[in-house]
Amino acid sequence: MQQLVTFILLLAVSIGMRAQNAVLSGTVSSDRTGERIAHATIVAEGLGVAVVTNDDGYFTLKTESQPNAITVSHLGYQSRRISLKGKTAETIKIRLKPTAIALQELVVWTDNPRQLVDIAIRKIPENYARKPELYKCFYRETAMKRQHYIYVAEGVVDMYKTAYNRTADRDRVAIVKGRRLLSPKRGDTLSVKVMGGPVQPIQLDIAKNLDFLLNAEELANYTFRMEPTTTINDRLQYVVSLWPNAIQPYALYTGKLYIDRETLAFTRAELSLDMSNKEKATAYMLIRRPRGVRFRPKELTTLIDYRTENGVTRISYIRNTFRFNCDWRRRLFATSFAAFCEMVVTDHTDTDVRPITGRSSFDSRDSFYDRVDYFQDPDFWENYNIIEPSESLDHAIDKLMKRYF
Repeated sequence: MQQLVTFILLLAVSIGMRAQNAVLSGTVSSDRTGERIAHATIVAEGLGVAVVTNDDGYFTLKTESQPNAITVSHLGYQSRRISLKGKTAETIKIRLKPTAIALQELVVWTDNPRQLVDIAIRKIPENYARKPELYKCFYRETAMKRQHYIYVAEGVVDMYKTAYNRTADRDRVAIVKGRRLLSPKRGDTLSVKVMGGPVQPIQLDIAKNLDFLLNAEELANYTFRMEPTTTINDRLQYVVSLWPNAIQPYALYTGKLYIDRETLAFTRAELSLDMSNKEKATAYMLIRRPRGVRFRPKELTTLIDYRTENGVTRISYIRNTFRFNCDWRRRLFATSFAAFCEMVVTDHTDTDVRPITGRSSFDSRDSFYDRVDYFQDPDFWENYNIIEPSESLDHAIDKLMKRYF
């Protein structure tokens, strides 16, 4: 039987692709240390198109026309606006300066962190989209056995979201196009199905899907504390940490919530599943495993980023990291695995938006792996914006393609 590492997901229809005539590539690094900055956000001014840097701090931005400028931002750094007028270079090097927090500017709504979270929840309808929107996204999932990539799959995705004063019941995701690679080496891969997939921006959107974390019953399971303030995109942020204060039959989270100090919009969430009870963590992470395999969870961390544009805050980037060991009863040593899935919103529209329905909307039991084809065409992504593969991933893709073809 063919074996693979896969993810749980939901699928649906697509919106048309616009021709991209301008291409800009570059790197983002720290002005202080020179180190590359992963997951920095690059936005084309006036066009609403965005990408994020890969693990090596590298990006490529494709737009219909040359933007006048781009804005680059990352947590804890001063945002930087870079004018592109008169510039012909297609590759640029961008350096960001660490932020100096101006505490005297901080407006204190309350010194009670739980009360601050409650106020931010009540303000969700005015801070987020007030009508349905359609998002263009890029999604990638990878898996590693020890230090080697054994699986890569990626796709362009359409995501439909209703207004934020409604529940996420009608929110849907659709695969526009995608591709995959799987190591053909026998024994390289393992049939383990863990939670994740392109449906993450629906399931993990804490501002829309309140049942995930921000409902009164769930929040009662946590203790909250105010942390030192920071900045995101040059805006001061309250930082609220949380950790479990109750015992439940399921695993809880530890983490941090970032809340804009002026609008009180949730702008970022960093969450880590509590691994103190391995059985609960396994039940949360694992959907299916083969017989005879013992699953030992090590880590599940989630990053959820939002971006504010023209007074509206929208989900912009999500990344899930899974680490686990698997061993077999007849083997002496366990094997370590890691799986990653991330999605970036590259564009959005609220014009003539229609729901994704019918056959285009897939059941959560379906697999992304089964819905896309193998890597073949070197120009597969054409004009779509993607998260550029890191150098190590790019090398792994070449290696897997040589093995497979």
